[in-house]
Parts: sequence; C-alpha cells; structure tokens
Amino acid sequence: MAQDIRNSASFRDPSGFLFSREGVLYRQVNRVYQADFEKLLGSGLYGDLIDKNLMIPHELMEDVTSPDPETAYQIIRPEQIPFISYPYEWTFLQLRGAALTTLRIARVALQHDMILKDASAYNLQFYQGSWKLIDTLSFETYHEGSPWVAYKQFCQHFLAPLALMAYLDKRLNHLSRLFIDGIPVDLAASLLPFQTKLRLGLLTHIHLHARSQKRYAEKGVRPNQVEDKLSLKALINLLESLRNAVKNLSIKLGKTAWANYYEETNYSKEALEEKKAIVSEWISQVRPENVWDLGANVGIFSRLASQEGIFTVAFDADPDAVAQNYIQVRKDHEKELLPLQMDLTNPSPGLGWAHQERESLLARGPAQLVLALALVHHMAISNNLPFEKLSKFFSQIGKYLIVEFIPKSDSQVQRLLRSRKDIFTLYTIADFIMAFGYDYHIIDQRVIRDSERTLFLMKSK
Repeated sequence: MAQDIRNSASFRDPSGFLFSREGVLYRQVNRVYQADFEKLLGSGLYGDLIDKNLMIPHELMEDVTSPDPETAYQIIRPEQIPFISYPYEWTFLQLRGAALTTLRIARVALQHDMILKDASAYNLQFYQGSWKLIDTLSFETYHEGSPWVAYKQFCQHFLAPLALMAYLDKRLNHLSRLFIDGIPVDLAASLLPFQTKLRLGLLTHIHLHARSQKRYAEKGVRPNQVEDKLSLKALINLLESLRNAVKNLSIKLGKTAWANYYEETNYSKEALEEKKAIVSEWISQVRPENVWDLGANVGIFSRLASQEGIFTVAFDADPDAVAQNYIQVRKDHEKELLPLQMDLTNPSPGLGWAHQERESLLARGPAQLVLALALVHHMAISNNLPFEKLSKFFSQIGKYLIVEFIPKSDSQVQRLLRSRKDIFTLYTIADFIMAFGYDYHIIDQRVIRDSERTLFLMKSK
C-alpha cells in the first residue's frame, strides 16, 4: 500500500486538504465543500481563471482512493509546482504583483456569482513567469449583501507589508516571518509615518481599519458581528479601492554594490565569458532537472540553466538585485526562473504550527545542482563561516555543486578585508579543497583565464 503523507500546511481549511502519494501531490475536496466545488466548475469560473492564466489547473482523479473516505467528495491532482516560495522571500515588486493578482481573481469570481473567501499570500505562487492561485478551494458562493470575509486577511498579508516596505524600508517584508497570519494592521498603523494618513487608501484600509479593530476589541465583540451589509456595487468599489491603494505604492531601486556587481567587478570580458562557458559546459554534463543558484545576483549565471529549460531558483540577499532579476523575468516572459530574496547565513526556517506549516529552505530541497559562484568569500570573510560548515550546508541542499574559490589576492576579497582584521589564516585554496573533500568528490576544477579564480565541479558523497 502506498503511504499517504498529509501536507503539513494543509489542515486549517475544512473544505479539504493536500496529501502526497508516491511523490505526487493531490488535493482532497471534502463533502462539506461539494456545492461550492461544483459551482466553481459549473459556473465557468474555473475555466475563466485557467484561460486568464490566474490559477493552476487540476485533473479529476476518479481512480485515486481517498486517505479519509468518510469526509471525501472528490480527489483532484493539481499541476505540480516545482518549488514553493513564501512572501518573506519576495521583493516589494513580487508581493505587489501577487496582491494585484489576488484582487483580479476576486473580481473575476464575482462575475461568476462566487467570492474569494481566502486572500492569503501563501495561496499565490510565481510559476512559469506569472502569479497564479494554487488553492482551488478558495471560493464560495456569493450572496448579495455579504461582506468580504477575506478583507482583513488581504490587508494583513499584502497591504500592510507593502506600505511598510514603501514608506520605511524594503526589507520589512521579513516581518512576515514573525506574523504567519499577516502583519497586524494596528502594528502597521503605529509604524507608518503620518503622511500615510493623507493617502486615502492607506487611511481607510490601514489607519481607520486599525482604529475600528481596537473599538470592537474594547466592546468585546468581533468585527463580523457588527458589519453592515455590503452590496455588490460596494464590494466592487472596495476591491477597486484596495487595488488603487496597492498600485499607488512604489519603491526606488537603489544602486547597491551587489545589484551592480557585474558592472564593477574585476573580471575582464574574456574572463567572464570563459566563466560562463565553463559553467554552461558543466550544466550540460550534469543535466540536472533543477538548479539552485545561491548568491545569484541579477541572474546572469542562473539563466545559463533556465534558458536551457531547466527550472532554476535564483537566491540573493540583496533586494535590489532580486528585483532587477524579477523585472527581467517579467519583461522577457521567462518561465523557468524564480528570483527570491534569501540571506543564506539566516535562511528561511520552518514556521507555524510545530514548525511545519512553512517549510525551511532545507526541507524544500535537495536540488540536483547548486551554483555557488562568487559567494564563498563573502560567507567565509564577511560572516566568519569556516569552509567545513559551508561544505556541509551545500551538500545538504544539492547533489552536485559548481563553486568558485577566490583567493585573498583578488581585489573583491581585499575590498572585504579593508574594514576588518585579517584573521583568516585558513583561507587558502588548499584549505578549501581539504574542507570540501569531506563532503564531496571533486570531478573537475579549472582556473578562469585572466584571473586567479578557480571553478570546481563537485558531487556530494
């Protein structure tokens, strides 16, 4: 008998749940959701969302048995997403794109006499170059006069973090790691500057929203106990108001050292081209199904894989570099590249109930091939990480590794050492090879012409 594994993030919704069987992800639709599910399909909403590229498709699985037959109505097989990312790993532009997609889906649902009941940012994924809803059970039948039950959730998951990023600091999306149900609007209201009260959308959906929540709390009642009826026209106006509030938020992309790394690096044109040729050769040699590019910057080397049809996740700690990468993905309609913001010295942990609702970076691996180019010197010198720990970490997240060693004589390493004492007596290529030799077999190594840098192709033991 195949063993069913319940998805650790899929237990809050009584409408159904996700489970895996033999490596394939399925979703059970429970009987309590039967009427809404049939309406989703019968009203044309499902087909419309698929045609508009706003939701992942699914197959009805008549021959797949349920892990919980007493509650089951239908088993479906959603299109498989190769990597699940989370809002605290997205840049401002990505979160805004997901927010606008959520509101568009809500508007489309109303055209089919249904309403989006769940506006969680975790239900959106950037997949094949666009934002898509991945939770098929997010809709219910619309009844005239009903309030939008997902309003608070939308404000917490999207509008609050976007406003904080736009007015205070673009790195504040990381607050979503602390608040798995979204950033509370009262917290956002207390942090945002006074000028945000002069913006109608933020005044209404953050500041007045926070004030009303406080008033209800002081009266000892829940907001949904005192909400007035909301006509269809008023609901549409609410969605449009939220859309305007989101669209009016923006940030400036700064010229950071790493976002412009390849414009300022000490590589000659010939050395850079040779490095790309070597990495491309090794990618073809390994033939991975997926690639994780750690410290991807704006994605120059990520695209050596993604443009060959290999699904590639491009991680970088610099939000401006990730944003530039994302802009290019959208501009060029790239389908196999996912840019994400990630500090590898403090990667995404397991979060939520029992630390399992949101998976850690390690739990979402391993990748078949990891790229660590122009990265090791940053982690070893800026963050005091020994080669042994880097080797162990890389070996846990990927089978093959393409890694670059940059010696102390390189100007980029000297740049890092200018502001600190050189205590790195074991920072030599011999120490590097010895440390990585505990976890890897070295398949190939090459010195990049016109430089002192060395590339290694390794396979985890």
